[in-house]
Amino acid sequence: MSSTTADFDVRKDDSLGLRIQHLLHSNPVLGPLAVLVVAIIAFSIVNGRFLTATNLSLVLQQVTVIATLALGQTLIILTAGIDLSAGAIAVFSSILMATFCVDAGMPGIVALLLGFACGTAMGAINGFLVTRMKLPPFIVTLGTLTIFFSLNSVVSNSETVRGTDMPGLMTWTGNSIPIGDFRLTYGSIIMLLLFGFFFYALGNTAWGKHVYATGDDSEAARLAGIQTNRVLFSVYTVAGLLYAIGGWILIGRLASASPNVGVEYNLDSITAVVLGGTSLFGGRGSVIGTLIGALIVGVFRNGLQLGGVEVVWQGFAIGLLVLVAVSLDQWIRKVRT
Repeated sequence: MSSTTADFDVRKDDSLGLRIQHLLHSNPVLGPLAVLVVAIIAFSIVNGRFLTATNLSLVLQQVTVIATLALGQTLIILTAGIDLSAGAIAVFSSILMATFCVDAGMPGIVALLLGFACGTAMGAINGFLVTRMKLPPFIVTLGTLTIFFSLNSVVSNSETVRGTDMPGLMTWTGNSIPIGDFRLTYGSIIMLLLFGFFFYALGNTAWGKHVYATGDDSEAARLAGIQTNRVLFSVYTVAGLLYAIGGWILIGRLASASPNVGVEYNLDSITAVVLGGTSLFGGRGSVIGTLIGALIVGVFRNGLQLGGVEVVWQGFAIGLLVLVAVSLDQWIRKVRT
């Protein structure tokens, strides 16, 4: 009798585990959302200042640039690729925009559009090397990471361009709209609009469905008639444009264009994507999850800072979260349909 009861309990536990596994597989946003809610509750208990409007607006401002870069990173990771040059493209684009304004004397709108075009071209270079030269995305973007950061130093002479020397349009993204004590920057609004647009595009257009299909099984997608190389090229190109927009937001955030920032942006963008539930193996994930992942990073860093935790241990906590997220992804991928 006791043996039968034990077997029943094991099957019951297995059934519960499978239900959770299936739930997270079909709704990858649920896990990150639960982590974010728990983190907000925990940090608000630890420090009463955490939930103030002023602090929450600061958290949103801090994650805006990373979230924008992570959006482009999400598109690439959905195709089972990865982009280590995201931060380099963003920073180089911001330097080019500032240089076009200050050194070439171009109007702000012209400099901005040229900066966007340059960022798009850098993304297209990555896409060309991946699709035409058949090089692994990791190797391609590792190489272009070094190239773009080097060109960044050459063009800027390693000097920061002050926001006061640029047209107001270049730093406009740093301006904010007061909502009581909460301050919503135009950069954050742009970031949220971009997430809304790509949430629709990935879920309701043929292009979005092709992105998921290419990441899930590239060969099967090709046999089904999807031009996978064209999809991959478009993804890297669009990501380059998003990184350039992130560079514009970065200028507003810093009130300057500095060649000495962005070293950690690559890993931070990947961290946001992974924490958001997007699979590093491609084919599964959501841009909403990425936004939540970026907020998790911002909430943890801000909450730990308010709690007096040293910066090195903040990095330790984020790294631990990434390992847990990847382990969870591996477990979810084993779901039996």
